[in-house]
Amino acid sequence: MHFLRFSDLCASDKVRGRRVFIRADLNVPLDDDGNITEDTRIRASLPCIRMALDAGAAVMVTSHLGRPAEGRLEPQDSLAPVASRLSELLERDVPLRANWVGGVSVQPGELVLLENCRVNVGEKKNDESLSRAMAALCDIFVNDAFGTAHRAEATTYGIGQYAPIACAGPLLAAEIDALTQALAQPARPLAAIVAGSKVSTKLSILQSLAGKVDQLIVGGGIANTFMLAAGLPIGKSLAEPSLVEDARAVMASMKARGAEVPIPSDVVTAKSFSADAAASTKRAQDVQEDDLILDIGPETAGRLAAQLKQAGTIVWNGPVGVFEFPAFENGTRALAQAIAESNAFSIAGGGDTLAAIAKFGIEDRVGYISTGGGAFLEVLEGRTLPAFEILEKRAQEA
Repeated sequence: MHFLRFSDLCASDKVRGRRVFIRADLNVPLDDDGNITEDTRIRASLPCIRMALDAGAAVMVTSHLGRPAEGRLEPQDSLAPVASRLSELLERDVPLRANWVGGVSVQPGELVLLENCRVNVGEKKNDESLSRAMAALCDIFVNDAFGTAHRAEATTYGIGQYAPIACAGPLLAAEIDALTQALAQPARPLAAIVAGSKVSTKLSILQSLAGKVDQLIVGGGIANTFMLAAGLPIGKSLAEPSLVEDARAVMASMKARGAEVPIPSDVVTAKSFSADAAASTKRAQDVQEDDLILDIGPETAGRLAAQLKQAGTIVWNGPVGVFEFPAFENGTRALAQAIAESNAFSIAGGGDTLAAIAKFGIEDRVGYISTGGGAFLEVLEGRTLPAFEILEKRAQEA
């Protein structure tokens, strides 16, 4: 897709002296005392902010935080902790402005943080009058919030319609580039790992990928449903028998293209779902009625790992076992290690996937780690995200 990049505007000196409005994703977790417990999203937003300041812009940044009620700012919804953390990281004062839709005073070289955008009435419904009012605040709108790219809201879509210039920040541009490389122009073979507790939550993703990928690895409760579809016993494992026919349809779609959904040949089971449950490795056909399947077995893990090492592109969403429990982490560890060792371009997304990447220490060996869970999943479903749509439309008009 074609879109304007903020980095190109900065490089061509089209930003100096301009008012720049950055929609960032600063929705960080807070403890009960309002302290930030994890600041990855703030750190990820710094390159765009620094880029704007270095280019001589008057910089406004906003984000949502939590789930505030429109029209009312409660203390727990304030971006005050984010302003403090930004001040520390940027080593400069970052004033926080409330009630900013009617006007913001900011000079070139200055930076202000605009209070929680979802407090504004009409934000979530992409109200036109609100969008126009925000667009009037700036000369350049920069969307750098991939985590909200699947939502058509006033600060993610509406302002992009009416701002004089609308472009993608470095974080959003990197996401678009990585997703394009992985899905639109992939090096083959293209392998996808889709795992989770339920087929129903990712059925549309599986159906979409079945027409694109060369290998579709399923894991977790999803794999159990596919094992049922293949005629294998799963004991009392989590599964959705009502979706067995859908699973068979996905398998048939893959087979018709000469591709496959690999079914586990061995599994790791337990009698209860707990960290200290005794693990037992057995052939897939030998699963007993009182067994819970909590991981793929070493034979399956080895076979899948070997295939991943031969892939040209890997898309990863979800661990293949209960990796939080040491006895059932080996399948996910084996695939993570294979991805790290592969020469393929790899892209990973989703909270559990990121947790697995961190646990197994392969952050530096994954091609791209996506920052947006819901947005990442919607791209895998084959949807066009609203934020992408408006930036592409504005680029065509430019």
